[in-house]
Amino acid sequence: MGVNGRNFQRQYKNKLSNYRDWNQKEHAEDYLVYPKNIGYNLSIDETALSNGELYTILTNKAKKGKKRSIVGIFKGTQAGEIIKIIKENFSGSQRRMVKEVTLDMAGSMNLIVQKCFPKATRVIDRFHVQKLACDAVQELRIKHRWDAIDLDNKQHKQAKKDGKEYKPFTFENGDTMKQLLIRSRHLLFKPMHKWTESQEKRANILFSNYPDIEQAYDLSHQLYLIYSRDMTAPVAMTHLARWFNQIEISDIPSFQVLRRTVEAHYQNIINFFNSRSTNAAAESFNAKIKEFRRQFRGVSDVKFFLFRLTKIFA
Repeated sequence: MGVNGRNFQRQYKNKLSNYRDWNQKEHAEDYLVYPKNIGYNLSIDETALSNGELYTILTNKAKKGKKRSIVGIFKGTQAGEIIKIIKENFSGSQRRMVKEVTLDMAGSMNLIVQKCFPKATRVIDRFHVQKLACDAVQELRIKHRWDAIDLDNKQHKQAKKDGKEYKPFTFENGDTMKQLLIRSRHLLFKPMHKWTESQEKRANILFSNYPDIEQAYDLSHQLYLIYSRDMTAPVAMTHLARWFNQIEISDIPSFQVLRRTVEAHYQNIINFFNSRSTNAAAESFNAKIKEFRRQFRGVSDVKFFLFRLTKIFA
């Protein structure tokens, strides 16, 4: 149309969009609230808008990431400030109507939900628990990888000292010890029935050389199976108790930490098996924010970015 892009952007911001008359503009960088968007089932999560600056976002799961999804956006993750803002802007009846909130294991999120939505059941998302188990397996793999790198360096140095050509040992699939540990990363995230033929072969070599990694992977897989099966909360409690026993027997330090973490959030984790609610809606909404940010090629004006975001989703 022959319109200069910069001029149009300026005209849209200053006039066409009604940004200057936005009723939440004064406090937009600190918080945004939309009490009319509240519902029975909410999700709470954190995301970074620009330069790693975190914002806590409260969304209505029933809106499925579309219009009227945003209930509130709050700068930072400090529970005290967010609790104060929610109580000032949402009536007691609005807060009591919330029946369920899905969240992660962050203490601040748990406190916000506990204080602001007293009637709501808190459900810790299954994927955050499973991710901790996967991280525990990967921590063990990385430890062995560094040991393999150190051993390879020593062998290379010794070969050079002896005036010999250094040829590292290779397994039947062509991997060296270092390569085996690097290339096993993705297969350890996947359940074994989803392995490809080459991944299955690599896993067999890995587990035969590192039985502790196999033990850690089995523990992670057991947790995956607990979450995958359709079971009631009492049955899940029995399975988790058996899983705790297996962790005790294994004596893998990272899984001992994981067990204590699960025990600290036990009731909220068990609540998942009552309704099988996840925080997928919040994670999906975070992905939409990241895509929106990418289209902006970053966020230079946070207020205007939030204005555009709430125009679409609030």
